[in-house]
Amino acid sequence: MSQDKDKQAHARKDTHLALAKRDEALAQIAHPFDALSFQHYALPDVNWPDISLTTHLARKQVAAPFFIGAMTGGTDHADHINQALAEVAESHQIALALGSQRASLAQGRSYGFIRKAAPTIPIIGNLGITQLAAPDGVAMAHAAIEAVEADIMAIHLNPLQEAAQPEGDHDWRGCRDALARFISTSPVPVLVKEVGAGLHPQLAEELEAMGAAYLDVAGLGGTNWTRIETLRRTAEDAALFAPFLDWGIDSVSSLQGCVARVTQSKLIASGGIRHGLDVAKALALGASYVCAAGPFLKALAPDETGLSQIALSETITRWQDQLRLVCFLTNCADIRALSPDLLKN
Repeated sequence: MSQDKDKQAHARKDTHLALAKRDEALAQIAHPFDALSFQHYALPDVNWPDISLTTHLARKQVAAPFFIGAMTGGTDHADHINQALAEVAESHQIALALGSQRASLAQGRSYGFIRKAAPTIPIIGNLGITQLAAPDGVAMAHAAIEAVEADIMAIHLNPLQEAAQPEGDHDWRGCRDALARFISTSPVPVLVKEVGAGLHPQLAEELEAMGAAYLDVAGLGGTNWTRIETLRRTAEDAALFAPFLDWGIDSVSSLQGCVARVTQSKLIASGGIRHGLDVAKALALGASYVCAAGPFLKALAPDETGLSQIALSETITRWQDQLRLVCFLTNCADIRALSPDLLKN
């Protein structure tokens, strides 16, 4: 990355963080999970506090099937946020996914503090597919894994965001081949994810055939990176993207389609997850895991006065209790009993 691009990326990261907390950054569609509801069971034979939420991710036990999704990296402010996220995730024994590591790697910034703050939980590294397709991209991805001692490496797909981003990468030739090469050489399982426009089921099937161990559908419904990028443009420039602000496959439709086509890769649901009830709905539809970023960022950093790890911790505990409550009210002894049969729409 050139020095000018490095400076641009540095400034962009902090701008993204500020914009992501605004209401204008959310998809302006009917919330996809609101079309689903559970059938109430009035005589449960389970003890609400005892309902187990534990599962395994990357061969490590985690206390809940949801985790903190990718947010940011590459600036001092982002490092403070990631430090706080890592500490809270470790205390709750849930996984943590990092934002893109490109800027940090380009600047030579150490990510060692992440693993020091979270020595036992699964940590998911992150790099964009256009960086992976660069001449040194696969080597960069290996360096990203080493930098955080990642248990899983995520490669994100974001063609619409890149198109809308003033500094975006528009040449995607060679990306598919680069992804296949990386999956075949990665020392850890690879996660392929969208960033808010959803995975098409056919593409999910193709990614599974490449060897992707995890697929995050990341559907339309939550933080909308197209809207964030257009907020960074002048009104005149943003007009081009006006019809595309809510382009994509909503998170429920993407998840349902992928469940029907994918047989080996583990599916992760994200895109508009707001609370433990949404987590339960995604699990019932067939997701193995659920992740969210926006709600956790807003809990951690509600304003510009500082970070509140207490508020983030309380939010995670609330989501766990809500997930247990769904199990209790549907007579499920644990999260593995959640199924489509319990839903009505």
